[in-house]
Amino acid sequence: MSRPVRILFVAASESVHSVRWINQVTGQGWDIHLFDSGDSGYVNPLLRDTTVYHSLYRQQPRLDPSVRLKGIRLPFGVTRSKKLLGRLRPGYRTRHLAQLIQRLQPDIVHSLELQHSAYLTWEARQMLPDFPTWIVTNWGSDIQLFGRLKDHREKIRAILQAADYYDCECQRDIHLAQELGMTAAPLPVLPNAGGLDMAQLAALRTVTPPSSRRVIVMKGYQNWSGRALYGLRALELCADVLQGYRVVVYSPWPLDDMPLWCQLLSEKVGIPVDILPWGQPHETILRQFAQARVYLGLSISDGISTSMLEAIALGAFPVQSNTACADEWVTDGESGLLVPPEDPHLIAEALRRALTDDVLVDQAAEINARTCAERLDATTIRQQVITIYERIRDAKSRK
Repeated sequence: MSRPVRILFVAASESVHSVRWINQVTGQGWDIHLFDSGDSGYVNPLLRDTTVYHSLYRQQPRLDPSVRLKGIRLPFGVTRSKKLLGRLRPGYRTRHLAQLIQRLQPDIVHSLELQHSAYLTWEARQMLPDFPTWIVTNWGSDIQLFGRLKDHREKIRAILQAADYYDCECQRDIHLAQELGMTAAPLPVLPNAGGLDMAQLAALRTVTPPSSRRVIVMKGYQNWSGRALYGLRALELCADVLQGYRVVVYSPWPLDDMPLWCQLLSEKVGIPVDILPWGQPHETILRQFAQARVYLGLSISDGISTSMLEAIALGAFPVQSNTACADEWVTDGESGLLVPPEDPHLIAEALRRALTDDVLVDQAAEINARTCAERLDATTIRQQVITIYERIRDAKSRK
């Protein structure tokens, strides 16, 4: 009898997206390992049945007993010790990964995300004469944005030519990878965070039609990619149709500045603007989506945007930047509105339509509910993912 499938993931162990993907293949007797690409020393508490490799770490409460931590456990001073280790032994994480691959001999090495995980895996690959089957996953802006930058473009091209398989959540990114000279075989396009628990969402979704809801939910990132400030300005331009509404800004960033900007908007427009801080239970955010008439997400680059998928599954009407892959899920002007992320006047125009056209938002909710049922059910996607890994393992064994 052949041994269970053994997969070594190279990914950020604190990331909920990493954990959602990995949890799709845990609990069925496979041998699952995770090398923390960022060496954070922290594991997302949702992870199950996985061995996680750090260099140094502190004991973490609330971890599931099925998660096993490897590395040197320290009672304190982990961050300072890692800095010292980095100075004394440059590249130690690359060597650690190469040694782990040599010892585990996994069937598959799967790098979740390019700029950290796949770059690190690529460096470890140079140290080994033989390398397992390698899958690289493109997250969000990995190719769509970084592929346009000279320093990253050459690294990405090398990875796409060295890897055996390429995984992404947008057809757009397959085309971009091919333009970069990819020789890796593309895998079926599936959401990077896996599917959604449709039963959980059904329990949260209210019978209130979206046209009767009086909440606008906005992603609060203002950073290298996020453009929340343009959303706040667009809301200000819509002041005349916002009376009676409440705005909820979740995952605010920068932490010190976003609350101030939201308070200024509230006083200018005369409506409540609430901040939903980091660290909230995921269900708290989902409940806001379930109460929202409109979901607003703006960034200069993204993949699908898991938040947008959750929002449309709960009936919110999406106003999403046209730099994401939303056009592969919604039809502009019918089941959502796609906008340039840095034009507050066009964003305001879309918001105004979403806030005044009851027929549009109610019909969109029906269309999006059918789309999510057909394409997002976690049970179906999980089985697709399991089948993909089994076929890759079996293909290697036949060689």
